[in-house]
Amino acid sequence: MGKYVIKRLAALIPTIFIVSVVVFLIVHLTPGDPAAMMLGEDATPADIAALHNRLGLDDPLIVQYVRWAGKCLTGDLGYSTAVAGQSVSGMIASHFLPTILLAVYSQLITVFLALPLGMIAARKRGSLTDSALSVFSMAGISLPSFMMGMGMVLLFAVSFRLMPATGYKNPFTDGIGPFFRYMTLPAVSLGFIHAAYMMRMTKASLLEVLSSDYIKMARAKGVKERKIVFKHAFRNSLLTVITVIGQGFISALAGAAVVERLFGIPGMGSLMVDSIDKRDYQVIQGITLMIAMLNVLINLLIDVIYGFADPRIRLK
Repeated sequence: MGKYVIKRLAALIPTIFIVSVVVFLIVHLTPGDPAAMMLGEDATPADIAALHNRLGLDDPLIVQYVRWAGKCLTGDLGYSTAVAGQSVSGMIASHFLPTILLAVYSQLITVFLALPLGMIAARKRGSLTDSALSVFSMAGISLPSFMMGMGMVLLFAVSFRLMPATGYKNPFTDGIGPFFRYMTLPAVSLGFIHAAYMMRMTKASLLEVLSSDYIKMARAKGVKERKIVFKHAFRNSLLTVITVIGQGFISALAGAAVVERLFGIPGMGSLMVDSIDKRDYQVIQGITLMIAMLNVLINLLIDVIYGFADPRIRLK
């Protein structure tokens, strides 16, 4: 198990390097001049050229990348080109918590909704219940998160006035109750699509395991169907479920921008949209790199959990 973890950690080095190169190139090859955006419409070509020189934008891309990557290794992500005196690290830190809490809350809703429904669909295969759950999952996969969010705002915030339409409350300073009131609609909007996908994957994985010979033997011995599904079959389909949960958290981080914008949540997604509008490439680079690094770390965590869940990996 120890060797397996060390191999996975060693594999992160080339992955992180490739991610950093891709992030840098995507941002720098995007149309738009950050110097012109900083100086405004009244800037002269001479002013723009001077700012280019001061920011090092006239240097070759390889020089700019080496300079940026070297600073990143020390934790310095640079300074915003749109907000004077603001470090990228500080801006990301101030917007990090809402995004992480939204992603975690949406995944908790996803797991507690999708896993039981997936088990029920597998156990009731071919029944009316299975058909109804299939319609539910197809609707969830088909609806975009922003459309789901607008529908929930109209229903629960405008029509019934049960939830606030926009805003954010910090659970550590404002309390858990206000946090749940403000974040439930965004979390459901963000997690509903993946809940439908997770339900379908759970059902498919369970049906594959339920057709195994040892399950047929358990049924022949008179083991109750509930015990077969929840104890034996689900345990052996756990690897698929772990993968789907991890990918769902990654998708929640990546897709938070639309939901945060819709519900007025001051997270990294909202900061990213504002930075794109201002061509603030330093902040865009920092946020993209942060999300990519979280993606890599989550995948590493999934691999480590595999090692505990699958005895075959532990024996390597």
